[in-house]
Amino acid sequence: MISLVDEKNSNWSGFYKLKPEERLNLVATHSGLSDDEKRSIDLEGGLKMDLADRMIENVIGFISMPMGVAMNFLVNNKEYLVPMATEEPSIVAAASNAAKMTRSNGGFRTSSTPPVMIGQIQVIGVADPNRARLDILSSKEQILSKANEQDPMLVSLGGGAKDLDARVIESAEGPMIIVGLHVNCKDAMGANAVNTMCEAVAPLVEEITSGQVLLRIITNLAVKRLVRASAVFSKDDLGGEQVVKAIMKAYAFAFSDPYRCTTHNKGIMNGIIAVALATAQDHRAIEAGAHAYACRDGEYLPLTNYEINSNGDLVGTIELPMAIGLIGGATASHPTAKAAVKILGTSSSNDLAEVIAAVGLAQNLAALRALSVEGIQRGHMKLHARNVAVSAGASGPLIDKVAQIMVSERKIRFDRAKEILSTLS
Repeated sequence: MISLVDEKNSNWSGFYKLKPEERLNLVATHSGLSDDEKRSIDLEGGLKMDLADRMIENVIGFISMPMGVAMNFLVNNKEYLVPMATEEPSIVAAASNAAKMTRSNGGFRTSSTPPVMIGQIQVIGVADPNRARLDILSSKEQILSKANEQDPMLVSLGGGAKDLDARVIESAEGPMIIVGLHVNCKDAMGANAVNTMCEAVAPLVEEITSGQVLLRIITNLAVKRLVRASAVFSKDDLGGEQVVKAIMKAYAFAFSDPYRCTTHNKGIMNGIIAVALATAQDHRAIEAGAHAYACRDGEYLPLTNYEINSNGDLVGTIELPMAIGLIGGATASHPTAKAAVKILGTSSSNDLAEVIAAVGLAQNLAALRALSVEGIQRGHMKLHARNVAVSAGASGPLIDKVAQIMVSERKIRFDRAKEILSTLS
C-alpha cells in the first residue's frame, strides 16, 4: 500500500497495482474528499435521476464511463492528480508515463491569455456595409455599456464586455457585417453570458447600422482564449538519440500530411477530452475550436510542435483555444464533476485550462513515442485484450487468463477469446 508523503506529490509508485477502492481512498485522503464526494465517484453515487431529469430532456437513465487518475503531472512547479474519463485503454497510463518523463526537467511550463470569448452579431440588409462598420466601431463604448448592463455581477468581478470588432464579409446571400463582442468570462465558460449580451445589444446595432440583426451567438473558435504548454523530454528518458530522431520524423509526417495530422491531433484530444469529460466541460466546444484553430493559416496542421535542443533533448509545445469553466453548467451541478475538480485542486478556469493543455502535450508525446519505437498496438492491445475477454463472457480471474493468452498469440479477437474461454471454463 502506498503511503502518503508530507508534500502533495503526484508521482506515486505502484498506484496501478492497487484495487480500485484502495486507489479511491488514497486519492480521497490526498485531496480531502468528503464521504459524499467519494460516493459520487464510486458505483454507489454519481448522478441521480432527479438531477439528470433537470439537466436534459426525455431522461430515461445513465451511461457510465470509467474515470481514472493520471499521475506525475508537475505543472508550473505544482503537483496535480488529473482525473480522466474515457472508454479507451492506455490513455491514462500513456499520459502518466509521458508526464513522468518531464519531471527531471522541471515538468510542464504553461501560460494562458485572459478568458475572453467572442459573441457574433450578424447584420444583414445594410445599404453601405463599410460605412456601417465604421459607425459600429465609433459606437463601441455605447455598445459595450449596453452589454455590461446584462451581467453586473460579472462586471463587478472584473469581467464583462471589454472590446469589439466589426468585419464585412461576402457571402452567397450578399455582404454582411459581423460584429464581434469580446467578453471576459472570468471562471465561467461564458456561453450564457455572451449570448445574453449579444441579444441585448442587437437592437442598438440595428439602430446604428439601419440593418437587420439575424444571428447573435457565441463562437467556439476562441482565439482570444488561448492556452499554451511546453516541456523538455530528455533523450535518455525517451530511449536515446535514435528515438528522438524517430519522433521528429513522425512529427514531420503529421506536419506535411493532413491524413496523418488528423490522427495526430485526435491523439492530443484523447487526453484533453478525457479531462473535459471528468470535469463536465463542453467537450464539443473544445474539440470544434481546437480543429478550427489547427487550420487557421489555411492548412490543417498539428496543434503541437517539436524540436531538438542543444542537449539533444526533445522540446514539445502546444497551443490551442480552451473554452472551459468552473462556474455554472454541469461542472457546478454534477457531483462527480465537482469531486473531480476538487481532486485537481485548480483554483481558476485558466489553471484548469493550463493543466488540460499539459495533458494534451503529454498524450501526444506518448503516442509519437509508441508509434516510433514499438507501434501503437503493443501497449494498447494488452489493455484492449481484457475488454475483448469480458465481451466474450469472461469474468473474475478468467479475464486476465484469456487476455494473456490472446496477447501471447497476438490474436486479440472476439472469436479467439470465445475459444480460449471454452477450454478454460
